Amino acid sequence: MNLDRVLLGETLGTWLLAFGIGTLVYALLSVVRRVLLARLSRLASRTAIIWDDLFVHTLSRTRGAFVVALAVYAGSSVLILPPASRDALDLGAILVLLLQGGVWMSNALRFLVDRHQAIQMEQDRAGAGMLGAFGILLQVLVWAVVILVALDNLGVNITALVAGLGIGGIAVALALQKVLSDLFGSLAIVLDKPFVLGDFIIVGDALGTVEQIGLRTTRLRSLSGEQLIFSNEDLLSSRVRNFGRMEERRIVFTIGVTYETPRDQVQRIPALLREAVEAQPHTRFDRSHFLKYGDFALLFETVYYVLSREYNVYADIQQAINLRILDRFAAEGIAFAYPTQTLFLQGPGAERAG
Repeated sequence: MNLDRVLLGETLGTWLLAFGIGTLVYALLSVVRRVLLARLSRLASRTAIIWDDLFVHTLSRTRGAFVVALAVYAGSSVLILPPASRDALDLGAILVLLLQGGVWMSNALRFLVDRHQAIQMEQDRAGAGMLGAFGILLQVLVWAVVILVALDNLGVNITALVAGLGIGGIAVALALQKVLSDLFGSLAIVLDKPFVLGDFIIVGDALGTVEQIGLRTTRLRSLSGEQLIFSNEDLLSSRVRNFGRMEERRIVFTIGVTYETPRDQVQRIPALLREAVEAQPHTRFDRSHFLKYGDFALLFETVYYVLSREYNVYADIQQAINLRILDRFAAEGIAFAYPTQTLFLQGPGAERAG
């Protein structure tokens, strides 16, 4: 093989040397990245500090294209390129470095926000929602800076561009009126805190647990498992019922007994119902009354409070109350009413007698 043969302005030997250097750099960087990540991950898992986890997480986001670009740039260092080609290669390396730096910074911020958000969820869920929105704004700021620096390296006049954006901002604001309404809605949710992450809310006929508060949308996880997505503007313009702020639950239930129930038993029923409620823990009795005559039953209304916002706690207590009422009514010989009709038939003889 004639290594002195000239190809595209360089000898074949020089091209082979450039290719070898690039391949070697790519292989070394790939191996170092893989081995370093594995060892650092094991070390980070043994410590309680956050910074080693942050470094491992950020380093793991190194793109393969970045490694290839470094290898190509290293290999080209032995080539004598025309000034225009060298400038283009330098510019390409700078742009790739900027993009990779943006990826590193964006993922590092996301990692820190997620970590602090998980800690904040145990102390202040409203603050956790604010951290999520703040993290998104920081990422937008990072990529805005990356794009501006990249444009500056491409020769774009940044000062004129920013001025032009300011003039065109009014038109953009009008065109993006819906988007901006959602952004301000997100800010209102974060600052006013009508609900926070983890709250169970009802919006119209939809209900679920607040899972994410974003810049444009808020996402709920419904009881049946699917995710419900609302724009922030639509959500704030709706009537929201927030069960996450509930400290206790007011319960009203009604039972009916037959009209044939003797008066003395009717008089004792409110006391029996009160006893059934007060026998349960985490309850506060309010009242129980023979309230009205129904179509086929004497109706008793009972009101009490469950000293917990958890629905399962309420369901367990109501079940225990119902079973106790069932036992006491059976012992007292009190019959529950069910839909019935009594027909009084008057025969011909009765009509003549009248």
